[in-house]
Amino acid sequence: MSMTEPKHDSPDHQQHKPDARLLLDRLDSLVTDILDLEQACTAEQGVVPRDQRDSLRNLVHYLALRRHDLRDTQHALAALGLSSLGRSESHVLGTIDAVRSALAALAGLAAPPPTAATFPMHRGEELLQRSTTRLLGHAPAGRHVRIMVTMPSEAATDPRLVRELVAGGMDVMRINCAHDDRAAWAAMIQNLRAATTDGDRPRRVLMDVEGPKLRTGPIAEGPRVVSWNPPRSVIGDLLRPCVVWITRQERPVAPAVITPEATLMLPGAFVDQLRPGERITFTDQPGRSRLLTVNASESGGVLAQSTHSAYVTPGTEFRTESNPRLRCTITNLPAVPGMIELTPGDQLVVTADPEPGRAAVRDDAGRIISPACISLSPGQIFTDLRPGHRVMLDDGKAVGVVDRVDQRSAVLRIIRCRGGRFRLGPEKGINLPDTDLNLPALSEDDAGHLPFIAANADMIGFSFVQRPADIDMLRDALAAAGRPDLGLVLKIETAAAFARLPELLMSAMRSPAVGVMIARGDLATQIGYERLAEVQEEILWICEAAHVPVMWATQVLETLAKKGLPSRSEITDAAMGERAECVMLNKGPFVLDAVRLLDNILRRMAGHQSKKRSMMRPLSIARRFGHL
Repeated sequence: MSMTEPKHDSPDHQQHKPDARLLLDRLDSLVTDILDLEQACTAEQGVVPRDQRDSLRNLVHYLALRRHDLRDTQHALAALGLSSLGRSESHVLGTIDAVRSALAALAGLAAPPPTAATFPMHRGEELLQRSTTRLLGHAPAGRHVRIMVTMPSEAATDPRLVRELVAGGMDVMRINCAHDDRAAWAAMIQNLRAATTDGDRPRRVLMDVEGPKLRTGPIAEGPRVVSWNPPRSVIGDLLRPCVVWITRQERPVAPAVITPEATLMLPGAFVDQLRPGERITFTDQPGRSRLLTVNASESGGVLAQSTHSAYVTPGTEFRTESNPRLRCTITNLPAVPGMIELTPGDQLVVTADPEPGRAAVRDDAGRIISPACISLSPGQIFTDLRPGHRVMLDDGKAVGVVDRVDQRSAVLRIIRCRGGRFRLGPEKGINLPDTDLNLPALSEDDAGHLPFIAANADMIGFSFVQRPADIDMLRDALAAAGRPDLGLVLKIETAAAFARLPELLMSAMRSPAVGVMIARGDLATQIGYERLAEVQEEILWICEAAHVPVMWATQVLETLAKKGLPSRSEITDAAMGERAECVMLNKGPFVLDAVRLLDNILRRMAGHQSKKRSMMRPLSIARRFGHL
């Protein structure tokens, strides 16, 4: 096959070559639309700080640009060897002006004058870097993406853990105000300050308020029972016996090493007589004879084994085979946590009534007499619900649709459950992707935390922000607390927040330091997992146009942080975080390993990628080519 390049001045090529004059006319028309929208947004420009006005104007320019379907124009520009406008986010008019000049030269025309609103193309990247440093602090050498870590409770009492996180690469400490208390938060921050030595760059603190998170209410307790069920093979052979810990009910303790399948608290006079080899008999709730064999003694109790399943309820009598007169009755049993079992087609009543929820009531034939019910808080959501709205239970593990609704309750029809059957518990998150909620942006607890946050944090994470008025309210509250300069991080975790992102940014840019967190967990539940990749791209584009730093959050290296070994897909996801300005890790037993690995990944990726622009560093695979 010939490797000869075709002649570009051939008649056929000229016939298909894009018309530079036509493309120039298209871009001139595009500039007119951009400037018209900027003129319509002059009021917004007047309320942001002077040093952010270029960023606000560029955001407006980008929104005007993305009103058009530019795909044909992009292909035509690329065919002429020109920029296809695909990397214009941070400097929209600068890019368009450069392309217009090139088109004019190709058409043999004089270069058009620069658009009055244009600033140099490099200025956009400088503005993004400046706003990122203002919010997140200086980047470490060799890595421009910051690493944020959510603090576990142990960070309050273990200064060494915080020191190791800092040494491993943590740039920002995140404190979730939904957990722990102010004393613990203060200790975490003190440990962070102590971990940064003289001359070291200071690490920033983000404190995250919970916002109006919707949750299920309590559920009536289940029966008081302790049960166990030894694992068996697919043909029913016993794989191993269950371990049951028997301890004194007067002073119960946990076993020193092993984690048992069940714990029985029995009178000390009975427990103290038990020795290895002793066999304990009892009759369980279904009326079956059962046996426990003691195989080890420990301080505070004995370990026994059982080869059959059993259900122990109050009043169950235990006796020893070696001395039938040594017997006792169990009374101290915990209640099984209340759960509501749901399958597709079931009804679920959600209500503002704070009474404990309950499972469905069924007749002897299994038919439902009364549907299951559970409370939701805050209760004022029912004024915003409408028939047909979806309700995502336990952050999307089950999905219901509103059939009927009034001021105090709604009847849901369950349409989908993970695995076909789902057990709903108390204090589980609820998402309403179709409902525009009119709830206070700050809960009473959030408002109570603001003085502490204002005194100790560098930025505040604003959860479940919905509309610009929410930002105005928070800004006023921070000013009243003496911190109008506190960094503001908008957590985009609802469909409504995503739809209003430009307006939210315009309001937030009145503050001196602003960022956006892509809270991918709640956001995916709201918009659907199939749209998450598309939506997070749009957030990255729009925030870059506003020169606002983005935080890549939720489930980054989660399997590593929680279980000690990452999945392959998590490594790729972590590398994609290079296109943001900050990547957030959640807590877990192996979070230090996750920080070190993320630091390594981001440093390696820094040589290959900057935002969406591939960086042409030498590749070892290219160097080896021809020397194999």
